[in-house]
Amino acid sequence: MEIKGLSVAQKYAAARPATEPEEHVGILNAAKNVALDFATALAEGEETAKAAMIGNADPHSLVTALAQTELVVETAVTVRNKVVEAYQEILRMPV
Repeated sequence: MEIKGLSVAQKYAAARPATEPEEHVGILNAAKNVALDFATALAEGEETAKAAMIGNADPHSLVTALAQTELVVETAVTVRNKVVEAYQEILRMPV
């Protein structure tokens, strides 16, 4: 039984794309999407608050918008704290 090197290399090259990982949304795109969602949630809360001040929105929608805005801000602060904590932990690692 004879195995030709070129034939094996060609078969490997042909099979390789089937084993490559699929393209997923990169971390930068995901971070961009999160930042846009954060900004959108804040803008919607602000618009509802403005509408409530001039009498165009009911108090229930104002309370709901403020609660959503508070949740978004708390989530952003928690994520920021975790990132800072991880960065500080990396700085403490011995080289």
